[in-house]
Formats: sequence, C-alpha cells, structure tokens
Amino acid sequence: MRRRQPFNWPAAMAFGLGVLKLPPAAFWAMTPRELDAALVGHYGRSGARQAPSRQELNMLVAEYPDTKPMRETGHVDP
Repeated sequence: MRRRQPFNWPAAMAFGLGVLKLPPAAFWAMTPRELDAALVGHYGRSGARQAPSRQELNMLVAEYPDTKPMRETGHVDP
C-alpha cells in the first residue's frame, strides 16, 4: 500500500496568503475545493505534474542507468 504524503500546508499558505493576497481569515475559511479551484484558476490544470509515461520512464532509465557495482548498492540489477 502506498503511503500518503501529508498535506503541504506551507505551500498552500504561501499561495493563499502570498500569491492570492488573501487575508488570513479568508484563507482559513476556504474549503479544499475552493483552494483547488483557486490553484487551477491561477496555474491551470497542466500545472499538476503527472507520473511519467512508460516511454518517458524508459528514456530516463536509458539516460541515467544504475551502474554502481553490487558491492556498493547491495543488490543486483536485473
């Protein structure tokens, strides 16, 4: 099971208070959907980074291969 990352409050506060220049009371009164809508409105949906495609992953593996010997990594590359 994948472990969930904690919510990034410092980034949310920086956006709400710094970028949007909301007063603290208005920021803390926002719902998660309102905050999401503000983020999408400012950065667009494409601002969210998605997982790389299989092709992108293969290109990264080819560009940055695991080349350390077993004695350094403790495992054998397939």
